Amino acid sequence: MSINDMFANESVGRTSRRELLRSFAIAGAGSAIVIAPWSEALTALQRQYADAPVTLRRSRESRDLSRDRFQSAEIAFAGTEAGFFRRHVRTTLHQAGAVAKLALCAYLLDVGFSDAWNAEHIRQDIAKALAYANATGFGLDCPDMARLAVILTPYWKWGYPHLIGDPPMDDGGFSPDQVCLLIRALLDRVHDVTGHARLATADQRNTTIAS
Repeated sequence: MSINDMFANESVGRTSRRELLRSFAIAGAGSAIVIAPWSEALTALQRQYADAPVTLRRSRESRDLSRDRFQSAEIAFAGTEAGFFRRHVRTTLHQAGAVAKLALCAYLLDVGFSDAWNAEHIRQDIAKALAYANATGFGLDCPDMARLAVILTPYWKWGYPHLIGDPPMDDGGFSPDQVCLLIRALLDRVHDVTGHARLATADQRNTTIAS
């Protein structure tokens, strides 16, 4: 299945989210509490994970921080796309986990989660971050990405050397190239739904590939 196939039916969800968030003013010194049709889904997730309740509040500060996290994710992933960290799948998974956390937290910040709440409750749990994102309109219902998120959780485990006698770790059968394809799709999705500008290096890369 191609990346285009993964997202073929998601344009409606993306548009409705943008229309919803467009109705909330973001003032320089003010903020807007988001009362959205996501309340039931959020409540269910908080019960599942035993997390503290969260009030979604959009602000200029959270929007700026969201953009910084997204661009940090792009920077962190640039080396992997260039061929670094792809010799062994363990190294690729470790780097992918760090990038996925930055990208998903960028989305959560943009939709109104606070940075403090993310730090306390998301930590290195990529599967949870993806679940909260999808519960608030992210719309990335890709089975392979969901499976990768589980493999990446917690991503610190992939950064430790595998010693003789250690039990084998489940890499899900992913190859480095497959991991990179999915993480690129994740970054593209965050870009699409938040509208955050890509870095110049990312724009240049895409132009080169297109030509």
